[in-house]
Amino acid sequence: MENKKEMRAWLDDLNLSHPLVIAGPCSAETEEQVLKIAHELKNTDVSYFRAGIWKPRTRPGMFEGVGALGLKWLQKVKAETGMKICTEVANAAHVKLALEHDVDMLWIGARSTVSPFIMQEIADALQGTDKPVLIKNPVNPDLALWLGGIERIYESGVKNIGAIHRGFSTYEKSKYRNNPEWQLAIEFQNKYPDIPLINDPSHITGKRDMIFDVSQEALDLNFDGLMIETHFDPDNAWSDASQQVTPTTLIQIMRDLKIKKETDPEAEYNKELNNLRAQIDVVDNQIIDLLGKRMKAADGIGALKKSKNVAVLQSKRWNEILGKMVLEGESRGLSEEFILKMFKAIHQESINHQEKIING
Repeated sequence: MENKKEMRAWLDDLNLSHPLVIAGPCSAETEEQVLKIAHELKNTDVSYFRAGIWKPRTRPGMFEGVGALGLKWLQKVKAETGMKICTEVANAAHVKLALEHDVDMLWIGARSTVSPFIMQEIADALQGTDKPVLIKNPVNPDLALWLGGIERIYESGVKNIGAIHRGFSTYEKSKYRNNPEWQLAIEFQNKYPDIPLINDPSHITGKRDMIFDVSQEALDLNFDGLMIETHFDPDNAWSDASQQVTPTTLIQIMRDLKIKKETDPEAEYNKELNNLRAQIDVVDNQIIDLLGKRMKAADGIGALKKSKNVAVLQSKRWNEILGKMVLEGESRGLSEEFILKMFKAIHQESINHQEKIING
């Protein structure tokens, strides 16, 4: 799959003066609910109205969507508001029904992207369609798997393609529902800069009060748009209540986030500079997070040494680490002087942590 400018045609043809916005409820619950939300989003920055019809749930017994009945409600949305409509498809039968009901855009969820067998089945069913198809990242942080899913859709003859970054599952506790792993999304952009990349802050955060900040970070990283779950009564939504915002809140978010088109001759330079700075901010946050984890391990070592009455400083171990890190740094274009300074500082902080545990 080659990167081509034509991949952006479906988005460019919308001629938007702001990032693409896809919004609507996590799940279509009733016809009244769907239409009420849609009418509140009419004449806003929302270009596509989204609603989940089939809902893949982690455990049985949870609400799994209203099924094909909801497609008729989406058709009414299009007829009454003029907004384009979109929904998630998870198998060939879903694709067939969605196309029969003239759904304008389809997306493939994270639980589907993770399986090449499912992706091939969906790709075969989509063969030759001119509808835009968006592929969410897989549940696990695997760029090759994400790209492989996109390639299957592309090779089926679908040329209007986009990607959705919705974060990744992790066993670690985090403030996010799904860790954004921004660096992986940046790598995706570097490989395929002309595939529109949409951020899904609802699934990344799992909390409505974090949606603005994640949306802003995505736009700072040059994402093309946002998919935000919206409900007129979020607290009583049938699925993912905590991550949905009201239409009024969404409109305010869009007003605060809207990016004006730059017209000065330095616009392209400033855009690229801001994007690179945002990438540095992402990496810096990762460095701080990793250093915090390293010091937690040092605390554990300190507690263990205290229980065995062992000295804090182990010179042989330290010299082995330093020699190894110098070689690792050189392989990544980092000078020996820099590596020595950095790891000496890290080592001293580690000693401080251990001494605090032992002396405490």
